[in-house]
Amino acid sequence: MSKKTIEVVVNGKTHRAEVPARRMLSDFLRDDLYLTGTKRGCETGVCGCCSVLIDGEVIKSCLSLAVHADGHEVTTIEGLAVDGILHPVQEAFVNHGGLQCGYCTPGFIMTTVAMLNDNPNPTEEEIRHGLNGNLCRCTGYVGIVESIKAAAEKLRGN
Repeated sequence: MSKKTIEVVVNGKTHRAEVPARRMLSDFLRDDLYLTGTKRGCETGVCGCCSVLIDGEVIKSCLSLAVHADGHEVTTIEGLAVDGILHPVQEAFVNHGGLQCGYCTPGFIMTTVAMLNDNPNPTEEEIRHGLNGNLCRCTGYVGIVESIKAAAEKLRGN
């Protein structure tokens, strides 16, 4: 199998690695960089558990090849907290019941970060639409939506 050398910035740290051409980004993050917050769920792009940011845009890492991240900046759930201080979205999910078992939570949080970067004051309808690519089997999404509303408010400085 052919391999390619990639250089990618993950959570602010530059990594240079030789990867098989068909290696999925989710596998590279979890198995090569040991960043296990990015979950493998359906591996077909339906559940959103593998969501990460590439150059600030949310993508499903189970559908993206590691070679496509070459030259780009990837942010995973591990890269959101700074010096042990949770990102406002992470904090809101903890404080407003946006998580239950936690398996899907990293994907929801990464999707939310991108959503709030694009739209800092979303309506509930826009929030629910923005979460369309993420599935949770534990909740009715009420806590997730409330968490996003609280995070948006905090990020706006209210």
